[in-house]
Amino acid sequence: MRRDVPTLVARAREGDARSVARLITLVENGDPALPEVAATLAPYAGRAQVVGLTGSPGVGKSTTTNELVKALRATGRRVGVLAVDPSSPFTGGAILGDRVRMQEHTLDPGVYIRSMSSRGQLGGLSAATPQAVRVLEGAGCEVILVETVGVGQAEVEIATLADTTLVLLAPGMGDAIQAVKAGVLEIADVFVINKADRPGADATYRDIQGMLGLGERLAGDWRPQVVRATAVRGEGIDDVVAAIEKHRAWLESTGKLTARRERRAAVEVEAIALGALRARIGDLKHGTALSTLATAVAAGELDPYAAAEELVKGL
Repeated sequence: MRRDVPTLVARAREGDARSVARLITLVENGDPALPEVAATLAPYAGRAQVVGLTGSPGVGKSTTTNELVKALRATGRRVGVLAVDPSSPFTGGAILGDRVRMQEHTLDPGVYIRSMSSRGQLGGLSAATPQAVRVLEGAGCEVILVETVGVGQAEVEIATLADTTLVLLAPGMGDAIQAVKAGVLEIADVFVINKADRPGADATYRDIQGMLGLGERLAGDWRPQVVRATAVRGEGIDDVVAAIEKHRAWLESTGKLTARRERRAAVEVEAIALGALRARIGDLKHGTALSTLATAVAAGELDPYAAAEELVKGL
């Protein structure tokens, strides 16, 4: 693959989908050109609105994403989509099937859709997702929708990446006890009760409102919106967009948008630094330092904390 990074970025800025695809592939593969890619894209950071969509498998994340793309394109905005699919813990493969539900946007030059494998990463995203967001920002996308894998109660990584996080729910997926459990429900800026035409939608709405009523908030704090939708019919999507825009306005008026993006940058830098450290520790496995320390620990001559300290000193 040709790695003329400035040319790829320039073409991506002009809307060339192949150049965008190549840049994201460099990111996903951890290519040696990645630092140059990041440096070239840095001037374009922070220009896009990043919206995360998360929820359990089967709540309609991909269908909702598709309808949001349609609504946003109707306003003339350029949209990027990153859809993360789980990878098999046995084969490492991934179907990457989320974009199948977004076929109608394939020929729209104002939409770029990329499916990504989680590659074993926990938290609901791929390790490459933050840098892929930067690529789409550099390509001129005004709104970036990031769809996570189907999550449980603890996969909350999307909250560190998105300006606004949508948590999708569906009727019949839990009672009031589930609604007050800690975890993914706590990261929502907007709750979307999808499949609202099904029995139990009103009960789910009441449960979420009840959960929100239990929380303590200071004056001026954001109270998550609760919106009903039936994405497969396109119903309620305008209300979802309105809730996203309302949250965006609140972020800007309170200065929280800058704070969230600084937090995102801190997490990103920390992840890159930890990745570099892991790589260096991996290199140690091919030397004698780690095996020597392991032998001492196994023989009871050294405790594991002291051994780890010695290992860190050697980095």
